[in-house]
Amino acid sequence: MYRERLKDKIIIVTGGNGLIGKHIVNHLKDNGATVINVDINLKTNWSESTYCCDITNKESIEKLIADVNNKFGAIDGLVNNAYPRTSDWGAKFEDVLYESWQKNVDMQMNAVFLICQKVLEIMKKQNSGSIVNIASIYGVVGNDFTIYEGYGGTSPAAYAAIKGGIINFSRYLASYFGKYNIRINCVSPGGIKDSQHESFIEQYEKKSPLKRMGNAAEIAPAVTFLLSDEASFITGHNLMVDGGWTAI
Repeated sequence: MYRERLKDKIIIVTGGNGLIGKHIVNHLKDNGATVINVDINLKTNWSESTYCCDITNKESIEKLIADVNNKFGAIDGLVNNAYPRTSDWGAKFEDVLYESWQKNVDMQMNAVFLICQKVLEIMKKQNSGSIVNIASIYGVVGNDFTIYEGYGGTSPAAYAAIKGGIINFSRYLASYFGKYNIRINCVSPGGIKDSQHESFIEQYEKKSPLKRMGNAAEIAPAVTFLLSDEASFITGHNLMVDGGWTAI
C-alpha cells in the first residue's frame, strides 16, 4: 500500500540490490521516497534511480555523495546496508589472517564512517536528516556457537567486532549531530532465512522465542519507520528486529 510518510525525501540505500536491500528500497519507495539504489552490481541510471558505487573505494564514495547532492539538491536519508567482505569470510577464528581481518574492517566499518561523514556535511547545512545503519544481533550479544555445531560452521569474528563498532559509532553520531536536527539510529536484524544449512535453521528456530527465522521483508518497515517523521524523537537507538533473540 502506497503511503506518503516519506514523500519528497531523497534517500540513499547502499547495498540496495542485496537480499535485505531490495526490500528496503521497495518499502521506502512505497512510502513516497525518492530512493537512490546504490550497489556495485548496478549500472548508474538516473531514470531508474540506480547508481554504481564501490563503497570500498574512497573516490567512489565521494563521487556518489556529490552526484546525488548535485542532482537532487538535498540528501534527507541514508541507509548503510552494503555488506562487502573477503572471499575467506567465515573462516574459524584460529584461521583468520590479520590481513583479512584488517581488510574486512576497512571495507565495512571504515566505509560506513566515510559515507556518514560526507552525508552529514550536507545534512548539517540542511539542519535536517536521518541515517539508519544496519547492524546485527551479534553486535549486541555474544554468539551461540551451538547452532553451528551440526555442520561445522561458525560466525565470523570480524562481523561481531564491526557490527558492535557501528552500533556505538551511531550513538556517537547521534550525540554529536543532534543539535542540527539530525537523527542516527541502527536496525539490528536477527537471523534471516537465506538457504542456510538445515541444521543451522533447526537449531536457530529452536532457540528463537518466535520459533522461526526472519524474512528479509521484515527488516524494511523498521528502517522506513526510523527514517520517517514518526520517529522524530528517536535517535541513538538500536532497534532489534530479531524475533526476540536478544530478549533471552
